[in-house]
Amino acid sequence: MTRVRNSALVIEYDGRFTFPVSLAQTWATVTQVDRFSSWWAWLSEFSVEGEGLQRGTVLHGVVAPPLPYRMRLDVVLGECVPERRITALVHGDLEGAAEFTFEGDDAETRTHATWTIEMMQRPMRMASRVAHPVLMWGHDRVVDATVDGFRCHLLDGGTR
Repeated sequence: MTRVRNSALVIEYDGRFTFPVSLAQTWATVTQVDRFSSWWAWLSEFSVEGEGLQRGTVLHGVVAPPLPYRMRLDVVLGECVPERRITALVHGDLEGAAEFTFEGDDAETRTHATWTIEMMQRPMRMASRVAHPVLMWGHDRVVDATVDGFRCHLLDGGTR
């Protein structure tokens, strides 16, 4: 679920997803941060600064939703507890915080994703006053594509 609050564009997201693979397999795939840009067409200019999925690693990239704008982001990983939790701070054209929690067993993984981010680009902040439903649609399409792509990647055993 995506909500907008205040006069500036603040997106509060709270989503739950189930993947039909073990928690161990899901976590092993999540740790392949260097492969993210090959999984998602909306992510470009991607690079990793640090040693993978651990505190202090920074993920740099450009997000391109299905709308005529791009967002340059730096995601700084915070807490990374294997098979349990990842926290991160987001900087750049979006500012905010995110958290992903994982639980599951040998048959499936349940993931809970939450974030609160604020659009920092002046043109997008101005557009949000009249077109925030369109901006939310773009946000939600990126989330849908991310989850669907990750699910496909999990199910094909990483051959993509």
